Amino acid sequence: MSPQERLAAALARIPYATFLGVRAELKGDELTLVLPYADHLVGNPLLPALHGGVVAALMELTAITQLAIASKSEKFPKTIDVGFDYLRSGKPVDTYARARVVKIGRRIANVQAEAWQGQRHEPIAAMHGHFLLGDEETKSP
Repeated sequence: MSPQERLAAALARIPYATFLGVRAELKGDELTLVLPYADHLVGNPLLPALHGGVVAALMELTAITQLAIASKSEKFPKTIDVGFDYLRSGKPVDTYARARVVKIGRRIANVQAEAWQGQRHEPIAAMHGHFLLGDEETKSP
């Protein structure tokens, strides 16, 4: 199975990613998650604008997926905490996200992500998070 096929299969195991319709594009070691626009993703129909939770979920999925690739783990890391900065309204168009692994420690990783539409240098939101690596439940303290 190719890396792109493994990535698609991994995302298919996440029900919320399937509900959102998220797909992955992998070019070398550069991962971009794509959130195709759909009417059910709109949070404010008067603007219209994407729901903030949808944009946040896209960035968190991107961070987790990028971290799984970087750490060469078969399991997705677990979220410890995340913070989101909403920079502008998400228009009713396709949205893209990329993540950068800042540091991978023995147990915890630090990851940043950005989401954009149209121009990558004009992000609509940013995320910073910490994630638990590996299967910590089976390890003794």
